[in-house]
Amino acid sequence: MNRSELRKADLRLLVMFEAIMLDRNLTRTAQRLSMTQPAVSTALKRLRETFNDKLLVRVKEQMQPTSRAEEIFRYLVPALDELSTALRQTYSFVPSLSQTTFRIGLSDDVELGLLPALLSALRAEAPEVKVMIQPVNYLRISEMLEGGEITVGITRTGELPTNTRRKVLRTIRGRVLRADQSASPLTLDEYCARPHVQVSHSAKMRGVADEWLKQIGRERRVVVSVPQFGYLPSILAGTDLLAICPEYAAQAMSNIGGLYAEDMPFETPALELSMVWLKTTDSDPAERWLRSRLQQYMGVEEPFI
Repeated sequence: MNRSELRKADLRLLVMFEAIMLDRNLTRTAQRLSMTQPAVSTALKRLRETFNDKLLVRVKEQMQPTSRAEEIFRYLVPALDELSTALRQTYSFVPSLSQTTFRIGLSDDVELGLLPALLSALRAEAPEVKVMIQPVNYLRISEMLEGGEITVGITRTGELPTNTRRKVLRTIRGRVLRADQSASPLTLDEYCARPHVQVSHSAKMRGVADEWLKQIGRERRVVVSVPQFGYLPSILAGTDLLAICPEYAAQAMSNIGGLYAEDMPFETPALELSMVWLKTTDSDPAERWLRSRLQQYMGVEEPFI
């Protein structure tokens, strides 16, 4: 196969083209690549010269790709994925010496309940690595992986693209959080009668608990919706409000003080907490090490392989 065109290519420019196409915003691309915006603008100018096309044009407040840019992008992304995979085979990963920056997406219940133990272990085994945590949920995890914002994410998941891998880390059991301590646990009647806080990243007043209650002919009274579990300590304090939280996050918040966790007053199905990553990082030594530690400190299933 003729490789003459490859001899003319600047790999760094191609990586920048991919980032610009994903971001559609030169400022965001500069932030993603730790560059200045003028440098990204210069790169776009060179790309336009290389491909003899405007590639992206400004339409109102956004950069819109040309049809030529869309065609190039369609061929370029899988090619860069394969090249990255090939290059990863050339190095080994030594945790104690590495200065790698890991980008991890966590739902906030995981951040509250499971992150501290992981960070403590990473600091001991790989003291020079850096960890960047970003909030993630089942709606955004695929987008964030594809965009390079994270390389691995842990949350409840829905349907995933075919270029991702998924591993269940643990089953999730809900617990009731309350600020008023009682000698006896809540009854189902008390649970339904008291006001509730719903944690919803999509600003909804209903959640899985409402679906569970509906199946047994009951309903609860949700009066507040908040986007993160981290709001609960201050919102529940001094009130009769109740909230549902995964058991590991509930334990973390009750350990701090001021909140009490108890079992749900009715049978509930278990949900799954999963780790998700792109297939292209399967064989990356650093990412494999990271995933093994995520499994070890955030999972309760069989060891990661």
